Amino acid sequence: MAGRANFLMKPRLSSLSLLITATALLILAPGCGGNSAAKSAGGVPAVPVQVAVAVQQDVPRRVESIGTVQALRSVSVKSQVDGIISQIHFKEGDDVKVGDSLITLDRRPFENAVLQARAALANARAQDTQAKADAERYAHLDQQSAISKEAYAQYLTKAESTTAEVQSREAALANAELQLGYSEINAPISGRTGQRLLHEGALVKANDNNFALVTINQLAPASVAYAVPDRALDEIREALGAGRVTVAVTDRTTGIKRENGELAFIDNTIDPSTGMITLKAVFPNDDKALWPGRFVYVVTQTGVDAQAIVVPSTAVQNSQTGATIYVLKPDQTVELRTVKIMRTAGDTTLLASGVKAGETVVTDGQLRLLPGMKAEPRAPSGAPLIADVAPANNSAKSETRP
Repeated sequence: MAGRANFLMKPRLSSLSLLITATALLILAPGCGGNSAAKSAGGVPAVPVQVAVAVQQDVPRRVESIGTVQALRSVSVKSQVDGIISQIHFKEGDDVKVGDSLITLDRRPFENAVLQARAALANARAQDTQAKADAERYAHLDQQSAISKEAYAQYLTKAESTTAEVQSREAALANAELQLGYSEINAPISGRTGQRLLHEGALVKANDNNFALVTINQLAPASVAYAVPDRALDEIREALGAGRVTVAVTDRTTGIKRENGELAFIDNTIDPSTGMITLKAVFPNDDKALWPGRFVYVVTQTGVDAQAIVVPSTAVQNSQTGATIYVLKPDQTVELRTVKIMRTAGDTTLLASGVKAGETVVTDGQLRLLPGMKAEPRAPSGAPLIADVAPANNSAKSETRP
């Protein structure tokens, strides 16, 4: 029985040995072909990847945000005297210049007040003239001791009193004339008028805090208020001191773009609840394309990185040793390089070293690659690219900048 058992076990052991041997060969096969390039040449299919060419170009430093267009100046026009509106000289939405007549109040009460003030002044001047003449006449009598000192002092006091009364009446006349001037309400700034809230015959109150006759907004120039993160503050302040800051805006509704903004204001504190700080830029806005209240995209440019090496951000892979990029060489094999990143700008990454301008980098498919493997560039649709990969540009102009 023992011999029979041994006879039955031999075929099973042989089959198991064959299975183990085959498995070992499969496991050891990748390590028996020498280097990676030799493996790829030995029949391993090329890995389909998407690629892009590293370029050398000037890249602006930009801080992007969203802002609101504001009138550079806005004035709520109010009456400085009580009165009844006699005439209105503007239409809603008119462009007016500083000093233009907007509203005329009924002038008659103010003209009468001026006449009364002038009459009172004339009376005061007449009394002052008489008092001065009396004081001068009694001065001679005082020198001759023909009048008591007390009587002479009374004449001097009266002359001084009438002089003061003249000054008071002159001030009253000037105030009456000023009130008459207030009956003509003029534009304090140049700009565009808003809604007309009162009409002819309406009674207006002086300096009414709850009511304005009309609001004028200055549209040219116009300002744009926006907020940026506090981490960008130092860079913006440094660029502003060097005169490198420019501001551009794009209207979110119309798409109109203006690139001639000038940074005019940086708030004196950072909002601790949001970590943002408010800035304002001024635009000439001669065509009045920027309208108060509209939201705009704002780009604050603080400088330019000249002749930087730029690649798509998807080409950069992070590893334990740092940032790496697969470079596709002219022989269709890939090389893994360690790169130094300057900064990221949108969907692109600026490199300080590791890749030269003109070299082809892999932007998709890196997970299936190993150094030395062959790769086949493909279009985003998956179709093979017809053109061959361009060789690296080794000219002096394309050298990696430090």
